[in-house]
Amino acid sequence: MRVTLFDYGAGNIHSLAKALATSGTEVQVQTDPVKALDTEVLVLPGVGAFGAAAARLEPGRERMRQALDAGLPCLGICLGMQLLFEGSDEGEGRGLGVFKGRVTRLRAKHVPHIGWNSVEEDAAVPGARLDTVYYAHSFACRAQEPGAVVGWTTHEEDRFPASVRRGKVLGVQFHPEKSSTAGVRFVQAFLKEVAR
Repeated sequence: MRVTLFDYGAGNIHSLAKALATSGTEVQVQTDPVKALDTEVLVLPGVGAFGAAAARLEPGRERMRQALDAGLPCLGICLGMQLLFEGSDEGEGRGLGVFKGRVTRLRAKHVPHIGWNSVEEDAAVPGARLDTVYYAHSFACRAQEPGAVVGWTTHEEDRFPASVRRGKVLGVQFHPEKSSTAGVRFVQAFLKEVAR
C-alpha cells in the first residue's frame, strides 16, 4: 500500500511516517498537493498553522477535494483534521470543506491543550477503540453536522470533536503517532480497513 504524507513544510513528520510504516506499506512524503494525490492513502499531518498550510494546499485544493469525494482514503491529524473543515479563525485561507464547520480557538483558560486526555464515545475505527490519547493544539473544529463526529473530548469546559469521519475520510484532533502503542495500532487499523 502506498501512503503519502502531504508535507506543508511545518514540522517534523518523522514520527508519523514511522507510525504509518508497516509491513507492506510504502510511505512517501510529497510537498506538491496535486502529486500527493498519486497514492492509495493520503495523510494530512498535524503540525503547523492553518493559514500557512492552507496556502500550500490552495494550488491543489479543488483536485484534492474531488479525490476525497471520489473515495480516496485520507487521515487528517490535528491541523490535518482542521484542514478538512471550511476555514479557521487561526488564519486566512480555505480548508477542503469535506466537513461543514469552522475551526475556532479553544474556549478554555489554559491554552494550548497539551498532554493526555480522553476520547469519549470513540467510534472512529471499528476494533481500535482509544481511551486516552495525546493532544497538542490551541484550536478545535466546530462541526455543523453532528453525525460526522465519531469521538469527543473535553478540555476544561470546552467539549469538541476528537474525531470526525465520512466514509474513508477520517480526521483526528489528537496525535496518534504520539499516543504510544494504542495510537500506532489505531493508525494501522485505519490503514487496514481502508485497504479492503
